[in-house]
Amino acid sequence: MRLGRDTEPSAGVIDSQSVKADAVVGADSRGYDGGKQINGRKRHVVVDTLGLLLGVMVTSADVGDRMAAQVLLARVADAHHRLALVWADGGYTGSLVEHCLAALALVLAIVKRSDDQKGFVVLPKRWIVERLFAHLMRSRRLVRDVERRTASAEAMIYWSMTMVMTRRLARPHHAPA
Repeated sequence: MRLGRDTEPSAGVIDSQSVKADAVVGADSRGYDGGKQINGRKRHVVVDTLGLLLGVMVTSADVGDRMAAQVLLARVADAHHRLALVWADGGYTGSLVEHCLAALALVLAIVKRSDDQKGFVVLPKRWIVERLFAHLMRSRRLVRDVERRTASAEAMIYWSMTMVMTRRLARPHHAPA
């Protein structure tokens, strides 16, 4: 409101992060992510354009991004009715784009890097969700997944996000001159 924005988000960004799982994590909720070569769990998140968490889902690391995105985006679209556009990386291409448009009335815009770019490149709008992952890594408990249940792992992400939001709220705000 203070920034002249509506309180309900109309755009978001989706991504996932694979993290190693501790020995207490059971075999039923852990898996192997072959792309990142990590044995553990995967955190799927949707954030708004300010980087605030709209939804999170923790799965075993072998669950594909597209399959998890169908469930997570349905939850987020149900909770945030004004959400109309979601940016994603190339891992979310395929039938998910059509599914989002037909079933959820969401435009899933794929942000790809050009073929001539080498190395790590920060893509437009994608840095927002990467910043959230960096904030999560500041919480020592989230560096490695130590929760027995995926619901507890999701709760820890929400808890970490409340710390980020309270820091933002506690910042001194300067009135425009």
